[in-house]
Amino acid sequence: GVEYAREWANRPANHATPRLLADAARDLARRAGSSVKCQVLREREIEDLGMGAFLAVARGSHEPPRFIVLRYEGSKKREAPVVLVGKGITFDTGGISIKPAPEMDEMKFDMSGAASVLGAFEAIARLKPALNVVGLIPACENMPDGRAVKPGDVVKSMSGQTIEILNTDAEGRLILCDAMTYAERDEPAVVIDIATLTGACIIALGRHPHGLLSNHPPLAHALTAAGQAAADRVWELPLWEDYQEGLDSNFADMANIAGSRDGGAIMAACFLSRFAKKYHWAHLDIAGTAWKTGKAKGATGRPVPLLTQYLLDRAAEAQREDGRAAH
Repeated sequence: GVEYAREWANRPANHATPRLLADAARDLARRAGSSVKCQVLREREIEDLGMGAFLAVARGSHEPPRFIVLRYEGSKKREAPVVLVGKGITFDTGGISIKPAPEMDEMKFDMSGAASVLGAFEAIARLKPALNVVGLIPACENMPDGRAVKPGDVVKSMSGQTIEILNTDAEGRLILCDAMTYAERDEPAVVIDIATLTGACIIALGRHPHGLLSNHPPLAHALTAAGQAAADRVWELPLWEDYQEGLDSNFADMANIAGSRDGGAIMAACFLSRFAKKYHWAHLDIAGTAWKTGKAKGATGRPVPLLTQYLLDRAAEAQREDGRAAH
């Protein structure tokens, strides 16, 4: 699973477009046999769902977006699934809020969240844990075309909430929020999003642990324990209500960034938390951990070990509970 995630994250952006990522998901499902199913939604179908935030990011690229849905069925159909949501920005220029040129080539790694979902599915398709898992991957490029979204534009998300886009380089949260609303359809047990979301997380934690924020302490604790067991550690940051006012907007329900750089990783999670009110949710910020920079440049395949361990732990706990119920 780690190897598979590294392979796709390391690929040059012209060899890992949204369409090619969708092909990889289909191929994974074919190789897994009946235990994994794959559905790929195209631009018109994404539009029909009302995913205005996702499409706002995709608008600036000639590469069409894809919304990838993977389903692993290892338990009864009525069993609520674990949903993994992976950020699939296959290249990130920053859009109109364009990034500085140095090291922009590393923005091919901005789909590492998506790659980790593929890697986790590669692993569980072989290990066959007794639980249901859904993988959601919104995939697109963030480019500065003439049709690209502009700072100050207001878009409507799938949830119906409106968003003032103050910075087009804060695009990951825009595609994730629509995928997180889509996740409600499965009435999930938990939702975990995985994203190379903020440079601020690297400033806060360095490049050793993933940043973790959650609206459900038992889920945060379970992920922390799984990370410890898998040598793929996380560190939890606060998600207090006090931070939320930083996203206030005069023109929409919320802004996509806060007015200052303070607590940037937390503010990004605060934004996502507004789309996770109907389920237990955790956010993994893997901006500092998904790849190495400099001479050792390349994808790490993290957090596939953490995700796989968490899924195995959850399946084992469910079996223990079934055993206790039987007695």
